[in-house]
Amino acid sequence: MATFQYKARTKEGETRTGVIEASSRDAALDLLQQNNLMVLSISEQKGLSLFALRLPLVGTVSQKDVVIFFRQLATLFEARIPVVMALKTLVGETNKPMLRAAIAEILDDVAGGMALSQAMTKHPSIFSTFHIHLIQSGEESGKLQEVFTYLADHLERSYYLTSKARNSLIYPAFVFFAFLGVLVVMLVVVIPKLLDIFQDTGQEIPFYTQAIIYLSFFIRQWGLAMLTLLVVGALFLWRWGITPAGRFFFHSLQLNLPIIGTLYRKLYMARFTDNLRTLISSGVPLIRALNITGDVVGNVVYQKAIRDATESVKGGSTISAALEKSEAVPVLITQMIKIGESSGRLEFILESVTKFYQREVDSALENLVALIEPALIIFLGIGIGLLVTAVLVPLYNLVGAI
Repeated sequence: MATFQYKARTKEGETRTGVIEASSRDAALDLLQQNNLMVLSISEQKGLSLFALRLPLVGTVSQKDVVIFFRQLATLFEARIPVVMALKTLVGETNKPMLRAAIAEILDDVAGGMALSQAMTKHPSIFSTFHIHLIQSGEESGKLQEVFTYLADHLERSYYLTSKARNSLIYPAFVFFAFLGVLVVMLVVVIPKLLDIFQDTGQEIPFYTQAIIYLSFFIRQWGLAMLTLLVVGALFLWRWGITPAGRFFFHSLQLNLPIIGTLYRKLYMARFTDNLRTLISSGVPLIRALNITGDVVGNVVYQKAIRDATESVKGGSTISAALEKSEAVPVLITQMIKIGESSGRLEFILESVTKFYQREVDSALENLVALIEPALIIFLGIGIGLLVTAVLVPLYNLVGAI
């Protein structure tokens, strides 16, 4: 694709300049003329000029920012504001540098005759394949406003669930790591000084205090080596985890963990049914909807199951019959989809299943958080009790002997 700089005039006589990507000069002219622009001049950009360089921007675009952007676009489209004017409005309203730069670039591309979905494909870190295909279906069906409303609602549900899980685990994680910090300080700083006192007095040390002393000695002697080994091991696992075999192993392990695995299964099923319903109701063909859902479900085990089901559907099978072949998909899902296919109300059934699994995830998450706090208190109580007993009992015996 080549980049062309153009100067054109609109029907209203307004002069407009910008850049457009096309395979050739003639293709660029066709794109501009299709957008009702009278081209005054056009030239191919050779190399990179100072103005063409884009410096990396500091910061990131969060899911919340994307939700707000989609919601604002849906509102503007509902008010019958053209795409270019809507994007111009949002460029001035957005206060995130990376998102503002992305919207400005999308505005230039759309003003140059490019489709909105095609312009968004240049920003994969902000807009996923799921977003792009939905927007493309909205362009084809003339339902862009409905599509952006769908997207905003869908992302809001996902953002709410993720935020709830993250916020619920902040306090237990903080307490746990604070305890680990105190434990390390005790073992490295306090216990060695007590050992000197016991050795000077010849006091007999209980076996549990000896165990704490040995642990303290091990951490002081080998702590850095063990930390280095852990870091190297974590890096190795991370590198292996991004390979196909590693991802499949860890994603399978994720689904088979006690308690947590059940929560993840329900979460992925809610995501699968919600994405599939959203795509189908937006007019995306079934095969393409299944392919997109497999890409965005977030777990390679379910991704493989959905892709295998897609191949079966291509061969004439129903969705329910295709999904029945996978052990990862619950029977409830296949039975409900079968009812939806036979009754012609697949979208309604998928929506009902989505709501059911979302309630299940909320309930399981609340129960998990409710269990984490007392379990953490018991664990910390036992740990602190053992540590205090190992330190105070020999000191008490020492004072009694004196």
